[in-house]
Amino acid sequence: MSQEINSEQKELSILDNFKLLFGASRGYKIVNAMNFLDGIAYFGIIILLTRFLHDRVGMSTEMSGFSVSTFSGLVTLFMFGGGFVTDKLGVRRSLTWCIGIMGVGRLLITLAPSLGFSATGGTIVSWTGLLLLAMGQGVLQPTMYAGVKEYTDPRTATIGYAFLYAIMNLGIIAEHFVSPFIRTDAVFLNLKFTEIVGLGWGIDGVFWMCTAVTGLMLLINVTFFTKKIELSQRTVAQEAQAEINKNKTVLDRLKELPFLDVRFMFFIFILLPVRTIFAHQFLTMPDYIFRCFPEAINDKYEWIVGLNPLIIVIFVPLFAIFTRRMKIIDMMIIGTTVTALTGFFLVPGPQVWALLTYVIVFSLGEAMWSSRFLEYVAHIAPAGRVGAYMGLAGIPWFLAKFTTGWYSGSMIKHFIPENGPQDSSTMWLCYTLFACITPIVLILTRKWTLAKDSAANASMS
Repeated sequence: MSQEINSEQKELSILDNFKLLFGASRGYKIVNAMNFLDGIAYFGIIILLTRFLHDRVGMSTEMSGFSVSTFSGLVTLFMFGGGFVTDKLGVRRSLTWCIGIMGVGRLLITLAPSLGFSATGGTIVSWTGLLLLAMGQGVLQPTMYAGVKEYTDPRTATIGYAFLYAIMNLGIIAEHFVSPFIRTDAVFLNLKFTEIVGLGWGIDGVFWMCTAVTGLMLLINVTFFTKKIELSQRTVAQEAQAEINKNKTVLDRLKELPFLDVRFMFFIFILLPVRTIFAHQFLTMPDYIFRCFPEAINDKYEWIVGLNPLIIVIFVPLFAIFTRRMKIIDMMIIGTTVTALTGFFLVPGPQVWALLTYVIVFSLGEAMWSSRFLEYVAHIAPAGRVGAYMGLAGIPWFLAKFTTGWYSGSMIKHFIPENGPQDSSTMWLCYTLFACITPIVLILTRKWTLAKDSAANASMS
């Protein structure tokens, strides 16, 4: 049966796949609408959260970094159980539940400076909001992937997942374009007959926009994603897998856990050093730009970091097409090397050309290897255990986000204080050298990592 499906997939051109995909059910379209809008709402808050908690809530630099790091780690942690929630409630009800929770969380975060009445009270209110937001966000991502699986057919599933990833990044691009216009009162367009200036509503204004977008998500889902659509347009039946698992004992299930796969565990954990560079994009980069660059650059902060999703949308599919014959481990080595080395662009000091070069090259490195990582995990996972391996593969990202916040605030305070001499060069040198551990070890252990088994090696060629 799988050979027939693969044969049919090969006969379809890219254009045919897109035609089938855009003719998909309303459920698939609503899932992508939620994905686009959440890209706006989630990243609108996360990229400014350290500044908001410090400037508006009154947290210290160390505490704000720790809070954001813990929050982002909790998002990944809740994702581990998010799939069970989706399986229990279904995609439609899961979306309603998690969007509602996220809306309450974003509202509390936005209101924290006024509801708290003190720095301590503001911290409690904001942390309550962050916990609720992490819970909802942690369920949302597996719900999105389940939605793609349920509302596409085998011919369009691959491009359906790729399109989901692209749509999220388009949402990020939209947010990065709009956010500085809401936040600042800078001149964005100076024509001979008029000027277009920002609204000047500050970070609070951006957060209110993200809360409103969440309300729009809930309205669309409740109004258009009806129970009739959920039941009539699904293409995946879940009974087959349930029947397979029904007769398995607890011991059988324990034996299938990927914790016992030594090569797999080594591979995902060696990615931890390079993953910290990703965590620094929202834990360190905001303060670095706001403290080390002039106001004209600060006003365009979101536009600068917005280059990342723009490059991702364009180059992820291109790299996938042109490197499809390369071994995945080799692309991982090349990609992580590029990602790790980009930090050296920031070592000479805060210069605009270096910052822009860093963002561009870092994004190209991410496009090379991030999607191939999940492909590698899927290849080495035994039949019937891909889901368990995929869930465990998120641990390095969880650890990177969670642990990086333990020291990022202290490093910022020490090397780039708000007042006094700054030494951003040493800070970025330390981060870059640590990230380089990943590609170095991958190069040294390449043959051992590839030796999973002959079938895996063949599929990775």
